[in-house]
Amino acid sequence: MPSSPAHPDWLEISATVAREQADAAEADLLAAGAMAVTLLDAEDQPVLEPLPGETPLWPTLCITGLFPGDADPLRLLAELSRRAPGVAWRSSRLAGRAWEREWLRDFGPRRFGRHLAVVPGGQAAPQGCVVVRLDPGLAFGTGTHPTTALCLEWLDALALPDPRGDAPLPGALLVDYGCGSGILAIAALQLGARAAIGVDLDPQALLATRDNAAANGVADRLVACEPEDLDTVLAGRKADILLANILAGPLHELLPAFAAHLRPGGRLALSGILADQAAALCRRAATWFEMEQPEIRDEWARLAGRRKVED
Repeated sequence: MPSSPAHPDWLEISATVAREQADAAEADLLAAGAMAVTLLDAEDQPVLEPLPGETPLWPTLCITGLFPGDADPLRLLAELSRRAPGVAWRSSRLAGRAWEREWLRDFGPRRFGRHLAVVPGGQAAPQGCVVVRLDPGLAFGTGTHPTTALCLEWLDALALPDPRGDAPLPGALLVDYGCGSGILAIAALQLGARAAIGVDLDPQALLATRDNAAANGVADRLVACEPEDLDTVLAGRKADILLANILAGPLHELLPAFAAHLRPGGRLALSGILADQAAALCRRAATWFEMEQPEIRDEWARLAGRRKVED
């Protein structure tokens, strides 16, 4: 029997969409089973000098989902056409290569806030930074997307004393809900959190979180689990901090559970939210949390608040 190739072939499903369609198109690709989604400029309209940690979106985008090479392109095209009838999806084959290493050509150290840096393996870290070592992979989360960047900056700020003299992050128990690559949980541990729990539906994300935790020397303080196992892992404890970088719909549904998992006064951050979705989500969250003004970047929002002492 012939051996499997070191880098198997892949199937790409692509479409050209307007910026306002990108979020829905990405959700459709992921729902169809895409292992990764990329967004590229479709009209050669460069965005010059973005701020550190930002990934601006162009007016017209080429969005591409990456699927295993043995996936049926006709079935996927039919499913995506059903989900988005107005989008012209197309398929193509992609020869196997070590794509995570190809990505590293354009993926360098990035700073978030005053102290935190995300650095690929083998690259030099900025001096004086708390470092998370992370290579791009199939699980979401390298800090390049505004939603992740906003959460990393929030964690960096929590490592410092607030106006009342409290530093919420050092010594905290943190839950990273929708952990992806584990970047937020690992960053929190590197910034002084006592322990972290990464929660995700995707087995690939849980594997990536555990691998990245080991690579950063924090595997003994990070547990990765599926949502239904979170209560068991918490074992009656309440989290001090909870982050959820997912989508607005699931966040609406999960807010009561988040409130139940956080101690009174515990910190909450929600991201993966479009700016025009922030107000409605903030109103719902106000049932359980004292909410702050949203932080907006490139049409994405991060919400933050504290668990109310009394409902």
